[in-house]
Amino acid sequence: MKKIITLCLFVFAMFLGTDSVNAQSNKIEVNAKAAEKTEALHKFIKFDDEQKEKVYLAVQEYTQATLDLEKAEVVKEGAVEKIKLLLEGKMKAILTEEQFERYQSFQEE
Repeated sequence: MKKIITLCLFVFAMFLGTDSVNAQSNKIEVNAKAAEKTEALHKFIKFDDEQKEKVYLAVQEYTQATLDLEKAEVVKEGAVEKIKLLLEGKMKAILTEEQFERYQSFQEE
């Protein structure tokens, strides 16, 4: 009886561990994509380090949201556009007017 209980607890722990590993790999993927895009934007737009940190956080949030949408079974109509508008609003708040115009031209490429 003790062996069965121990086996059940072990299987339960394995299920919890698997979810944790998946979540960590997703976070690593999101951080890598956000860092790559932030560097590309930094080279193109030329913003300072404070803006770079804020841009990184905004891009990270956007990347996480798009990844979540890709994995979702049901996606509401207009969800992708809403996420893009949210990112654009944050970028407009972070960047100067001239930088934001360069950001928009970067997005079109």
